[in-house]
Parts: sequence; C-alpha cells; structure tokens
Amino acid sequence: MHDDRQLVEARLERVLRERIRPALYPLTAPLDVEIWSTPGEPVPVAEGLTAPTRPIAEGTPWGAPWGTSWFKVTGTVPAEWAGRTVEAVLDLGFTPRTPGFQCEGLVHLPDGSPVKGLHPRNSYVRVGSPVTGGEQVHWRIEAASNPDLDSAGVPFQPTPLGDRATAGDAPQYVLGPMRLAVFDETVWDLVMDLEVLGELMAELPLESARRWEILRAVSRALDAVDLQDVNATAQAARDELAGVLAAPAVPAAHRISAVGHAHIDSAWLWPLRLTVRKVARTTSNMTALMEEEPEFVFAMSQAQQFAWIKEHRPEVFARVKKAVADGRFVPVGGMWVESDTNMPGSEAMARQFVHGKRFFLEEFGIESEEAWLPDTFGFAAGLPQIIKAAGARRLLTQKISWSRTNRFPHHTFLWEGIDGSRIFTHFPPVDSYNCEMRGRQIAHAANNFKEKGVATRSLAPTGYGDGGGGTTREMVAKAARLRNLEGSATVRWEAPAEFFDRAEAEYPNPPVWVGELYLELHRATLTSQAQTKRGNRRSESLLTEAELWAATAAVRAGVPYPYQELDRIWKTVLLHQFHDILPGSSIAWVHREARETYARVGEELEGIIATAQRALAGEGSVELVFNGAPHARGGVPAGGAAPEAGAAGAVVPRPREGGGYVLDNGLLRVEIDARGLVVSAYDFAAGRESVAPGQAANLLQLHPDFPNQWDAWDVDAFYRNTGRDLVEVAALGVEGASVRVERDFGASRVVQLLSVPHGVKRLDIDTEVDWHERERFLKLAFPLDVKADRYASETQFGHAYRPTHQNTSWEWAKFEACNHRFVHVDEPGWGVAVVNDATYGHDVTRTVRAADGGTTTTVRASLLRAPRYPDPETDQGVHRFRHALVPGAIADAVREGYRANLPERRVTGAASEVAPLVTVDGDAVVVSAVKLADDRSGDLVVRLYEAHGGRARATLAVADAFAADRAVLTDLLERQLADAGPQAAGQGSVSLDLRPFQLVTLRLPRA
Repeated sequence: MHDDRQLVEARLERVLRERIRPALYPLTAPLDVEIWSTPGEPVPVAEGLTAPTRPIAEGTPWGAPWGTSWFKVTGTVPAEWAGRTVEAVLDLGFTPRTPGFQCEGLVHLPDGSPVKGLHPRNSYVRVGSPVTGGEQVHWRIEAASNPDLDSAGVPFQPTPLGDRATAGDAPQYVLGPMRLAVFDETVWDLVMDLEVLGELMAELPLESARRWEILRAVSRALDAVDLQDVNATAQAARDELAGVLAAPAVPAAHRISAVGHAHIDSAWLWPLRLTVRKVARTTSNMTALMEEEPEFVFAMSQAQQFAWIKEHRPEVFARVKKAVADGRFVPVGGMWVESDTNMPGSEAMARQFVHGKRFFLEEFGIESEEAWLPDTFGFAAGLPQIIKAAGARRLLTQKISWSRTNRFPHHTFLWEGIDGSRIFTHFPPVDSYNCEMRGRQIAHAANNFKEKGVATRSLAPTGYGDGGGGTTREMVAKAARLRNLEGSATVRWEAPAEFFDRAEAEYPNPPVWVGELYLELHRATLTSQAQTKRGNRRSESLLTEAELWAATAAVRAGVPYPYQELDRIWKTVLLHQFHDILPGSSIAWVHREARETYARVGEELEGIIATAQRALAGEGSVELVFNGAPHARGGVPAGGAAPEAGAAGAVVPRPREGGGYVLDNGLLRVEIDARGLVVSAYDFAAGRESVAPGQAANLLQLHPDFPNQWDAWDVDAFYRNTGRDLVEVAALGVEGASVRVERDFGASRVVQLLSVPHGVKRLDIDTEVDWHERERFLKLAFPLDVKADRYASETQFGHAYRPTHQNTSWEWAKFEACNHRFVHVDEPGWGVAVVNDATYGHDVTRTVRAADGGTTTTVRASLLRAPRYPDPETDQGVHRFRHALVPGAIADAVREGYRANLPERRVTGAASEVAPLVTVDGDAVVVSAVKLADDRSGDLVVRLYEAHGGRARATLAVADAFAADRAVLTDLLERQLADAGPQAAGQGSVSLDLRPFQLVTLRLPRA
C-alpha cells in the first residue's frame, strides 16, 4: 500500500503538469500586437488609447523600470471555432513569481471601458462562450513594467531599482505568447477536481480510510484519461471522481468563511502613483469575477484606495459602486489606510477612522463595524477604545502569527485596551492574508485553530495581495468543491460582518487579552527612515495647532475656517501612516516623495497657523505668547517681557571642577563631565539624583545591525552583544546658554547642545547627526538611579506599562518597543522621564549594582539605523533630534512631552491677550483637539482624555460663544451618542468625571 500511495501521488503530479493542464487550451491562434511606451509618467487612458503604436513580436524585450507601455491587441476568432468557449491568453512576460511584484496590465475596450486586469496567475480574457466565429478582438492594455526587486531569487539585496532616478532604462521583460485559444471547461474542471483531491489527500493521515478512498478514485480517474487525447476523455475521468467529491463533511468539521481579498500595500516596493493603478487592475478583476461567480464576495479596506479610483478611474469606480450596492463588494475596515498603529499619535489614529468611515458612509451608505488590519506590525494598547469610539467593535488581523518567539494563545478573543474597552478580535488561523484555497492552507486553519471545542469558525482572506491581484477563478472553484467535503473543513463565501456575527453568537464568552498586541518581529520599523518619522510627528503637531488656532480665529476674529485645506492635509498625513511608509520599509522612491510631501504640508500648515495668529494678535507691537498647551487650548497669555538671560530663557553654564560644565536653575543641577556626558542630574525638591552612580547619561552607543532578514524591518536581539560607547570628544565648549559637544565616529559626526531652562526641571538635549554609517544602530542612553519593575511609555490617549525584567520569553521578546512623546520610570513618589520630539523606538533594561545594591534602570532612545534594503541609502545625511531628561511624576512626563512637540509661538500685535476657547482645571485631563465640527455647523468639538491613569474630576471652561449647557457626548465622527452628555456645572462650563484613560469627545453648539 505504501508503494501504491507514492506511485499515485507522483503520477498525479506529472500527469497534471505535462498532460492535463496543457490540454486546457487545445487550439490557439496568434494575435497581432503593437506597442507604445510612454516617454515619462503614466498618461490618461484617453491618450493611451489613441497613441501611435509599432509592431512587437513575441520574444521582444520591453519596458524600462517603472515604465508604462500600451499594447494594441487585435485579431479574429477563427470561423471553425464556432460553438466553443474562446479566451485570449496574454503573457506580458510574466515570471513564476506571485502577482504584484512584476509586470501587470489592465485591458480596455477601444472606448476605454476596463475589461479586467492581467497578472501571472490571471492572464486570460474571455472572448465568448460560445462564439459564433469571426468575432473581432480589439483591446488596449495599459501595462506597467515594474521591476521585480527580488528577481535574482536572493531577497533583501540592495538595489538601485527602488527609485526611478537610479533605476536606468534597461528593458525588464520579454513579451510572451499573445494568443486566442479555445478553452476546454471540462478539462479545467478536471484540473480543479484533481488539485483539490490531491491536496486534501496529502493532508490526511496516512492511516486514514478517507485518504485511501481518494487515492483509489484518483488512480481510477488517471486510468480513464487518454494521455494522447485528454480533451475527449476528461469527462470520463471526472465521473470517476464524482463519488469522493460528493461525500459530505462530518458535522464537527471546522467552518471557514472565505472572503475575497487583495491586501494592497498603498506603497511598498512600488511608489504611491503605481498603487493607484494596482487598485484599478484588482478591482476590475474582482468585479469581472463577480459576473462569473454568483456566490463570490470580495472585501476591500482603505478608503484612500476607493478614493483613488474615484478620482483617477471613475469608470472602474462606477463598477465597484454597483457591486457594493449589490452586496458583493464590501468596503471593510473603516480606516483611511491600513496604517501602522504603534506610531500614529492620538488624534491621527482617531482621524484614520473618522476619514475612512465618513468616506464609506458618503459614497456607499455603509458603516463597517470591523477594523481590518491584516498586515500591521503590532497593535498599540490604546487602540481598542479608539475603535469603539469610532462606532466599531471588532478587529481582524493575522500579523501576530508572524511572531518569532511566542505563539499567541488565541484566535478568537476579547482585546482589552488601556481604558478597559474591549473589542471582539479574530486572528485567522490560516495564518495568511493571501489564502489560495490550497489543501495545506485549509488543513492548517482547521488544525491550528486554538478555540477547538468552544468555537468552530474562522475567516480566510482569499486572494493575492501585497502587490494586488485578488481572488482568481481557480480559488473560487476550489472553494466550491470544499463547501461540504469529507476530510476537509467546510468553506463558504461570506462578508466579514456575517462571519463576525456568527462567530460572536457561538462564542459569547471568549478569553480576554489585556494590553498591547506586540509583534515579536519587525521591531526596527520604529526607527528606520528617521526623516519620515520626523515628518509624521511634526505634521501631527502642526495639524493640532492649525485646528486650534483656526477655530480660535474663526470664533474670535471671524476668520473663515479652512475646512477643505485641513481635510486634504489630514488625508495626506494619514496616507503616509500606511504600514510600509511610516515604518520605513518602502523603497527609496516612496521615502524621497514622503520627505517632499512633509515639507509641503509643513509649509501649508505654518501658513494656516500664522494667518490665524496674526488675525488674533491684530496690528501692533505687543509680544504675545501663543501657547498650544494641552490644558488651555486656545489660550494666549499676554507677553512682552523678554526672557531671562540665556537662549530661550536657559541658564548659563559654569565651569565644573575637574572639567566640563554645570547647569543649575535651582530646581535641577546638571553636571556634564569633560567627555560631554551627563554624570549628575540632581532634583533639589526631591533630594534625588537621577543618574545612576558611576554611570553617565547622554551616552551615544553604536551597535552593528545586520538582521537575519528583513533589513529595514528587523533588529535581532544579538545586536546587543557587541557595540561601543561614543565617549571621545572632538570639541567641548559653551554656545550661548548651551554646552556644545562634538563627536566624530566612523564617517559620521554628532553635535549636541545641552541646556537647562529657567523655572523648569528639565535638561534639554538637541542632537544633530550627520550620519554616514552602514548597517549600524545608534542609541542614546540614560542610566537612571530608579528601581522600576515596569515603565510607562506614551501611546494613544494615555500610556501603557511594560516590564523591565525578563522573567519569561514574553518579556524578553520586547527588547525594542514603541513610545510616543515619553518613557517614564518611577518608584513610589518619584520618577524620571525621557521625552522626545521625533523618535519612537526604545529599550529599557535593569541591572542591580554590586557596589551599593541599588538598581540601575537604563532607558535608551533609538536614533538611527542604516539598513540597505529596500532603500540602500536609508537615513544617510543630516538628522536632528530633541530629547529631554525630566525628573518627576507621570504628570511631568505628560506635560513636558507635549511641550517638546508643541512649542510656544511669539507674535507681535495690538491685543494684550486672547481668551482661550477652552480650558481645563485639572492636570490629569488633557485636551487633544479643539476644532470646528466637520459638518460646517460652526459647533465646537473638543476631544480630551484622562492622561495619568487614574480617576479625574475636572471642569471644562468654554468660550461664551458656545452653549455649554447643551454640550453632548459624541463619537469620533461627531455624532451624538445615546447618552445625552455631561450636564453643565455652571454658566460656560462642563463638569467631567473620567475613568483612567477615558476618551471623551464633546460637541458644543453655538450659543
């Protein structure tokens, strides 16, 4: 029996490969092909349809990297094919690689109507079924010659192909056969039968009777095939398989809900402008497939991608919109893009849902209850309450299955965030967002499912993704055969909401996971492409300011509120938070354009802020200080007095005995030794030293950085095994009120300015790095004299705690983690924060000192990396960072974190002061946004949250222009919740009682 099994399996593989699949197209006829290549960027469809072409023959190279060519394809169906099914098989030069990473095309009719997309696993176009003979074929194919960045078969190699400026113009592809062909549907069905049964057979246990039943049927089917005349005998072979295909699944079989899917990266190994066309090709394919397959359902997330086809390909969008109305094409996720969720700030994460959900509501009248993030690199602990505040209650992802150290213990569970919000969460056990309905994938989903015995359902996103392509007719055919097949999980097409409804109903009390969903992989995405990250942070801060000051100017000075401009800029910033842009894992082209975009965004937002502040200040010479602090939004206290001696009000350094300098403002005394390192930061009020004895802070440390794979994505734990402290000083001196430190290392140079401002317990460290290292990791270390078993790092609308120890593999795996504006370590009653204006990655470790038995907790900010794939010039050049060492409680960390990112602005004018629109009387309650309502009603919208992790009672004072007694609670989309909202505590104020980290959005109508 053993020999029979191996012989049949080997026989099946060869007969399929060499005889049955080649018989799919028994008759072919050549098509005439001509080509026109655009001289530069892609052209509108109308131009491509009429451009002059020249003949091109099979075997001819074509397509410069990132180029666009238009193929004219013509031909006539032979008369003798009448009554047959005819397709065109169009090979642009495809390689065996999966779709989305090479050339691809979109077929058009002569009038410009889209027909369908082409890729290596979907290269056919149906001509007729049946044909009458003599039909004329006339198509134009817009083809993209995208370079295959891994074409050599060795991934993660530096390449100049990642930017059009360095890619050259050598042809990337060779035109393959372009032919009309008779399609034998019986042979195609036989292929599907044999593939499904062969794949199922391979997954069943050797001793399984079902396996041997299938094997015998396959053997009989192969006997029934005449290898010299497959087409005439295909039906006889199918008849031999009918019995085993009809055997139903057992009642306890795992249930898989298949949803058509094409996770399209909005940018990655291709630029943004190419994704616009990837989406058009994929959605054209999916709407065409729906016409052939009545049960097929397709889901697509990312409102930005719908908006692209609406703008650039309205004829494709019309097809999509009809399919949405028919319930076959499902907008899902409710976000502007599938963003990173670790690094986007509080308001940005909220606006991902605001703009995404609003687009789906306005365009389709649909509101998704599911957040859809299959490929995002881990999930911040603040996300559940944002999802709930946006009116959603579910989450799908599978990325945590990529974790390398620990296996996540659930596939269906409740995820609890920092404020106690819980959302129903599902990880597809198929462990892929590119399911192809292969037997091993279906078996893996069933066997892998963690909730056996208490739940029976999982979801399988089915189709080619990353670079697009979507679901194929082969996948649909396999799903049909797996609908109710003995030995297999059952499969049925369902929209995501249908799956979640059924999953929740059968599993009403799932387990709870509390805190972040940390991905034990791709940790270096918190640091790669520092300029992109700085651009994001600055844009978020400027948007917060622009909304605040524009709203204040609209109310106080009658300046028109820039609704359209802010909407457009928010969407631009949100787009660049996509999970391969903000994380720094895209090609050079993407990040070059991101830097240019952030510069334009910054200039426009500065203009909005300046216009508003000038209007508020009026004409005059009085100096006003415009303060965007989170407790008094819109507050502009009267200014005029010059700052005390020293730049920006900082104290002047004085020499230190033994070399170096001392900075002392009466609150904090900082000693900087002759190496330019901070050896003391003494908190006078607490009587505490911040820096661990015998240690030095502001210590730059350089490590080798060559991960096992995924260069821009990963940093592996072994990087910590070697490295060096950068303690050599090229120059040390005083510059204004700052201590200036210069260092040279390798091919790079660092200049730091250290200062202590008057009246604030804070050491400011401004760092400029001219970085020219390769495969190195630069850290900034602060060894602190604090015994902390855990530490706080800011996340959206609060902070999350992580352990400093490594008791288990779960703690060990978090050797690089994300923070927003601060990391804070403390003992009861006292602590120290490291705040920043542009960095996200960090690590925290602890050691016990032999000399005194005390504990040193070291916080290290990650500054720069130098991976070479996919951008070989990653981070080369000049970078600026601002960090601060802040002794104090979590309240001090919150305050100084905001201050580092929202600096005061000084404007001259006639006004003595401008009253704020809103103020809050409690430090624990932070105002994250002040804006006018998006519906242009003139209502004021205020978003705030409890920031310290405890209960808070506060009063929100509101400008006279608004009726505080009518303030209502809303969701993030500014829609009133069922709760009528807080009652006014008095004229012009609202009383607030908040739970730890509670997020509240208030809408205040005009009085």
